[in-house]
Amino acid sequence: MHTKYPYTFIPLYPIPIFFPLNFITFENKCPMNILYVKALHIIFIVTWFAGLFYIVRLFIYHTEAEKKAEPEKSILQNQFKIMEKRLWYGITWPSLIGTFIFGFWLLWAYQIFTVPWIWLKLFFVFALFLYHLQCGQLFSKLRNNQKTWNSFQLRLWNEGATILLVSIIFIVVLKDSFDKFWGFTGLVLFAILLVVSILIYRKRSGE
Repeated sequence: MHTKYPYTFIPLYPIPIFFPLNFITFENKCPMNILYVKALHIIFIVTWFAGLFYIVRLFIYHTEAEKKAEPEKSILQNQFKIMEKRLWYGITWPSLIGTFIFGFWLLWAYQIFTVPWIWLKLFFVFALFLYHLQCGQLFSKLRNNQKTWNSFQLRLWNEGATILLVSIIFIVVLKDSFDKFWGFTGLVLFAILLVVSILIYRKRSGE
């Protein structure tokens, strides 16, 4: 479906690219190389969220290992430190960088800074970046054996990425059709549902 905005594609000469600039798609008459950029942007978004989802799960298991007796406690926590380091520096951070590089590339190529919904999306992306930085603080504290949040608080924190993911997807798909009032209302109800689910899990697990 074509959007109502007459987006203009600008040649991407300032950034070295390895795709021919003269390839044109018959479907939307845009430079073929921008489709590669868009595909890479989506790939890095997926891996970034995957990293954020999994890193907090590792934080939860790392924290719960504190209740184990020695030597099981030390063995588990050392293993979680290795897994967290590999995930954080091998997937999560590179994915953030890739998302931002190709995301800003798309913004510059499409020149849609005057489109209202893009600023709403960027607001949630910035919130996701802050979420990422907070995860980095938790990562550093656990590596240094410092006290952080308990497992219940980390489970609540883990759903923050889910809420941001849902928000960003709805904004990108619906664009200016996105109703801010109902969108916010639905987001609040979704967040409440997630919290209630965690509380039920906590009660049944006896935490």
